[in-house]
Amino acid sequence: MGIASVPVLSAFARDVAEGLSASVKKLSPQYLYDDLGSALFEAITLLPEYGLTRADERLIARHARAIIDAGDFETICELGSGSGRKTRHILEAAGRDAVYHPIDVSDAALATCKRELGTLARVEAVHADWVDGLRTIRRKRSEAPLLLLFLGSSIGNLDRAEIIPFLTTVRTTLRPGDCFLIGFDLVKDVDRMLEAYDDATGVTAAFNLNLLGRMNRELQADFDLRSFTHEARWNADARRIEMHLVSSRAQRVWVGALESEFLFEAGETIWTESSHKFLRDELAGLARGAGFKELNIWIDSEWPFAEALWRAE
Repeated sequence: MGIASVPVLSAFARDVAEGLSASVKKLSPQYLYDDLGSALFEAITLLPEYGLTRADERLIARHARAIIDAGDFETICELGSGSGRKTRHILEAAGRDAVYHPIDVSDAALATCKRELGTLARVEAVHADWVDGLRTIRRKRSEAPLLLLFLGSSIGNLDRAEIIPFLTTVRTTLRPGDCFLIGFDLVKDVDRMLEAYDDATGVTAAFNLNLLGRMNRELQADFDLRSFTHEARWNADARRIEMHLVSSRAQRVWVGALESEFLFEAGETIWTESSHKFLRDELAGLARGAGFKELNIWIDSEWPFAEALWRAE
């Protein structure tokens, strides 16, 4: 069925219309992170199977002083801050004169940042996606060097072909001398990676299924969440974990905000997230390709994960 004309469609509605009409149904992972999704992701970071966040935090805690000393930063921005838990170590090293700009699409996450980190720095939250948030910061920043954080291997959620263009866009919002701290989850044992995205408790499944619930709540859809299952797959050729929502039966779903019906065959999926994994040897090339110089890289010994510190050239 064609999509009816409506006066105003949100970006979410437009992307759902396009994504569910494609031959391979696919939605951007950014839509996993409404307030409920952000809370579920915070729970995922506590799971024993999900070692990525703990590795990220260990590296930041150990090297926060060296990171701040690379530029004596007073302005610190973070893309997709979530609760800002890991950033505490950076702010403690920076001192109370620092200004912290968490950038996130979740109001609840930004409120947590203000509440938990407000005693360590002046917190000025930005409710926006990554690129719009950076543009906002560029307009209001001082002349002093800035430290931008992009933690947790969020870079891996982009398609491979999008990574260099995205990093180049980030570079254009920074000035020479600004630094970029970015996390990369490295390739490791396949079973270990899959378990991190399909935990025994079922929290990741709830996180994924919440996307259907969000469409029900915000777009007046009628997804039956019990007729979809969460699935994590390893794509060896692309070096990525894929998260899918699998339709357990043939069904029709109505999305009221679009006045449209979408058909699902049994076994058909909605591809909701890619988590690309990286090789240590490719990271310096990514930096150079986007106009950065690699200053340092730290790798966790318990969970292969890299924290890279780059400077805008």
